[in-house]
Amino acid sequence: MANSLLSVSGLRAAAEEKEILRGVDLEIGEGETHVLMGPNGAGKSTLAGALMGDPRYTILGGEVSFKGENLLEKSVSQRAGAGLFLSFQNPVEVPGISLENFIRTAIEQGKGEKLRPWVFHKEVKETLAALSMDESYGERDLNVGFSGGEKKKAEILQMLLLKPSLAILDETDSGLDVDAVRTVSRGVEEFRKNEKASLLIITHNAAILSALKVDRVHVLVSGRIVKEGGPELIEEISRDGFSRFEVNEG
Repeated sequence: MANSLLSVSGLRAAAEEKEILRGVDLEIGEGETHVLMGPNGAGKSTLAGALMGDPRYTILGGEVSFKGENLLEKSVSQRAGAGLFLSFQNPVEVPGISLENFIRTAIEQGKGEKLRPWVFHKEVKETLAALSMDESYGERDLNVGFSGGEKKKAEILQMLLLKPSLAILDETDSGLDVDAVRTVSRGVEEFRKNEKASLLIITHNAAILSALKVDRVHVLVSGRIVKEGGPELIEEISRDGFSRFEVNEG
């Protein structure tokens, strides 16, 4: 494996006093693309939220190391500053602040220094062009009046501009039409041009993975990773589903 970036050992987590993660082990190396799959209710979004520090989840046990440091001791903002990014299934609307200004503020807080607005604006325009998105997109209030597809595109734009070390995409392609999935896929490809950047993609749709080199696939069932393998596991799941894993869990 490449140099370890994220190491999860025996992670247990609960929501509303119900244990959801029951001892998750996961290793992601620098520059790797991992895919997490599993049936509804398996705990995939809980894992993503727990790693990001979502207060809805209570850590019951286990260890998480990110860049060699204890991730569980860090606040949400510290985790983001360390280079962790999470896309949400249902991004919230933030009226009164444009998408471009929101991203610039986030970068400035992470770096602890001001950006030159005109330099950053140029980078935003170039990134929008790479995604085949209209320039006016960055001027709109964050997610206000955005369609589901537009919200997901906005998150891909944020990912590319924030340049995290590890991006966790939580079903970013869910419910999107063909054109929106194509934009998301293009953004993921752009992100992976940074050979040191890593991805954890939580998805049910193999289409977003078609142009990617996937290093490892993990199957999460009933709060545990029950199967790991190479990209061939994606085809196996697409063909046979998750029922056999659920049976094995008992």
